[in-house]
Amino acid sequence: KRRGGRFFTGDAHSLQEAADGRWSVDTHEGHVNARDLVVSLGPWSDLIFRELGYDFPLAFKRGYHMHYAPREGAVLAHPVLDADNGYVLAPMTRGIRLTTGAEFARRDTPPTPVQIEQTEPIARKLFPLGERLDTKPWMGCRPCLPDMLPIVGKAPRHERLWFDFGHQHHGFTLGPVCGRLLAEMMTGETPFTDPAPYRADRF
Repeated sequence: KRRGGRFFTGDAHSLQEAADGRWSVDTHEGHVNARDLVVSLGPWSDLIFRELGYDFPLAFKRGYHMHYAPREGAVLAHPVLDADNGYVLAPMTRGIRLTTGAEFARRDTPPTPVQIEQTEPIARKLFPLGERLDTKPWMGCRPCLPDMLPIVGKAPRHERLWFDFGHQHHGFTLGPVCGRLLAEMMTGETPFTDPAPYRADRF
């Protein structure tokens, strides 16, 4: 925003391609038109790219976490990975966070936090966890592709359509660098890195 950008909240399902090749979408502040469009909706990207005629093998890795109070004045100073049993304990503002491994499931199926139930007793032997601080485990859904690389770049069949999704659970890390790569491709600059491994037509 400091550089002149503007943020709008709208409904991606209202997306339309005009006869002149521009894109439009309805937002809370009215109709917005743009020359270029980037589909970057994480695990919900398929709701848009399928409507535009694309079929990518997007899958979902779901993960769970629960916060606990520490017992007996215990302090956890850094994250601890129990690789044998597949969980992490991490100190957070809300308490000690227990995280699970990945669950492969459909995006919208009901949560199945089995891993929390299995690893909590094991984690309690490692660190004095107190009561649960959440009413139910949090669940996150991470979009991934078979080669574990995101799709970043131009859509094969639309002139001004771009894709940026499939980052697994590295979105915060890869977001800025993928944004730079897209910006350079969209403006005709020489990309700082080879975009070929991330092209959409590899599937």
